[in-house]
Amino acid sequence: MGDVEPIRIPVSESESLRINSADWDRYADEYQATHGEFLGDSGFLWGPEGLREDDLQALGPPSGKRILELGCGAAQCSRWAAERGASAIGIDVSMRQLQHSRRIDQDHGIQIPTVCASAAQLPFRDESFDIVFSAFGALQFIADAKSLCDEIARVLSPGGRLSFSITHPTRWMFLDDPGPDGLTACQSYWDRTPYVEIDSVTSEPMYAEHHRTIGDWVRALAQAGFVIVDLVEPEWPPTHDRTWGGWSRTRGLLTPGTAIYIADKA
Repeated sequence: MGDVEPIRIPVSESESLRINSADWDRYADEYQATHGEFLGDSGFLWGPEGLREDDLQALGPPSGKRILELGCGAAQCSRWAAERGASAIGIDVSMRQLQHSRRIDQDHGIQIPTVCASAAQLPFRDESFDIVFSAFGALQFIADAKSLCDEIARVLSPGGRLSFSITHPTRWMFLDDPGPDGLTACQSYWDRTPYVEIDSVTSEPMYAEHHRTIGDWVRALAQAGFVIVDLVEPEWPPTHDRTWGGWSRTRGLLTPGTAIYIADKA
């Protein structure tokens, strides 16, 4: 496998699932080795800024609630919820990420049920959960936002809560560079053509991400019957000096890197 080259090309839901499942299987070991200590075995971070659910309380009280985590990785957030009395289940498209969840289960003593599945087609009955959430785990890898929101609404009970964090949509305008070069807008905010990385040798797609504007997410949620409670744009803490991909103190003190949507099913 060679280096990757970024391009903008259409990518279907099935192609996105195939590409990103393989990518996360390749990347899972490095991801957990690099970020595992920051995340914690049973920690709940909403994004690279370090905002914790203990402080934001976007889910509401988890005790006694049936909770589904989309794109759970090693299920650190679900484990946090289980420690607080929730019945939590995680799904992820990467089997290797779920193997890391099993490893932490054994070390930590809290067993989190997990399923290898896509958020685009949830393998659960209608109204199975009180809370569905995703902490940077899944939603930007799904091609059809409207169908995604409909599917989440299907498995949520009436009055149920959906909370999710994604790369802030305005970040689409900038290079994914944590340094000064990442501060210059060079791409259209309204260009929704998927971002794809291809192998420079084989020309095979290796990664695919889908962009929606802030308004796109608002419409998708509203059309699926959600009422938006809040849209949180975490500020970069002045003393936080961790670089994570394109997120850094250099950029974070000037422009938001994360958006957190909180919505209730009507």
